[in-house]
Amino acid sequence: MKRNKSAQRKESSDAKASAPAANGLPEPTVGVSKTRYAVRLCAIAVGLYVLMKQQKAEQSTRVLAADSHRLRRMNVTCAKDYGPFPGCSPNVCGRAVMDQFANDDEIKGLIDIANRGMSRGGGAGGATILDLHSGALSRGKEFINLYKSVKGAVFNEEDFALYKTVKDRVKKAVEFEFKIPGKKLYLTHPTFFSRMNNKPAVTSHDEYWHPHIDRKTYPSFYYTSLLYLTTNKKHFQGGEFVFLDKNSNHTIEPKAG
Repeated sequence: MKRNKSAQRKESSDAKASAPAANGLPEPTVGVSKTRYAVRLCAIAVGLYVLMKQQKAEQSTRVLAADSHRLRRMNVTCAKDYGPFPGCSPNVCGRAVMDQFANDDEIKGLIDIANRGMSRGGGAGGATILDLHSGALSRGKEFINLYKSVKGAVFNEEDFALYKTVKDRVKKAVEFEFKIPGKKLYLTHPTFFSRMNNKPAVTSHDEYWHPHIDRKTYPSFYYTSLLYLTTNKKHFQGGEFVFLDKNSNHTIEPKAG
């Protein structure tokens, strides 16, 4: 998987979408330029990212932000090295992209949560990460614990209720798409908001565009989901998400929801 480093970045008043991380946090995903956010819900492992319908292996594909896809799917061959988690290994492997997964009000609410949390920190480079579960927040070149370093409540019960609603919907989508029994799948850490802007990389973790495989980095990750909160060519330039196969690329232009 690879994210493109766009040559067309445009500075925004705040920042961008998502970013790689350090200190035990996974490499985020997303974008470039203008304020852009993504929330990444990692439910033990490799798959429910985004995607395209089944194509010949030699044929590259591209899903445009301007397109509308209730569901577009591409099956792939399952790896043989899934770990010892009975019932959690996928019965079918693939990639799926869904539009309108979250509605406008949910997207607005999630962005508000990210803005409030990230206003207490901010990465030295283009990447800022906020993990609601642990309170980990980028500040300069390091991470702080938001819940310990800030006096008073940053988030309220409505914020966590919204987050849980969307998180549970993601879990059900993963279970359905990969035919996993409902009680076998659990959300694992980290689960985080990421924001990227076009500030120069300060650490290697700011270089979000490098190819990587989540399950190789975190063996307990069997499925990974990525929910975009902003849209390519509307809120930022660049930042495509790319699946790299042996003889072809499959590219997704980020789209809110």
